[in-house]
Amino acid sequence: MFSKFKLAILLFCTLMLSFACSKDDDKQDEKDDLIIREYISANNLDATKTESGLYYVIESPGNNQHPTLNNEVKVDYTGYFTDGKVFDESVSTFSLRGVIAGWREGIPLFGKGGKGKLLIPSRLGYGSNPPPGIPKDAVLLFDIHLIDIK
Repeated sequence: MFSKFKLAILLFCTLMLSFACSKDDDKQDEKDDLIIREYISANNLDATKTESGLYYVIESPGNNQHPTLNNEVKVDYTGYFTDGKVFDESVSTFSLRGVIAGWREGIPLFGKGGKGKLLIPSRLGYGSNPPPGIPKDAVLLFDIHLIDIK
């Protein structure tokens, strides 16, 4: 059983670690936001920012049918970095529950048939644990065409 002293030390260390991680996360969020805003400016985009930090551009809104997390969607997409390097492109059908947070939030902004862009900060993408081919803490950009909702 922990003594009060050991418990106090453990609590202090946990709080300090939590605070340090939070400060690092805040710095990464600020860095990502700057990268995205510079990309928006350089490419003359009219983007909207959500409360979470996701930016999106609706080029064509599609119809009034919008997906929810309970839907499967068919999406034609191209994923790339701010330097233009493409890391993925596909026409795929998938559940919105099984994708990165930026897609779970961003895809429902489009109606069926809608097209646009998602500019995703690293925290809403793969963060510090990306799959092969994606750098750690990478801002991800996607051209999206929401083809179908099931």
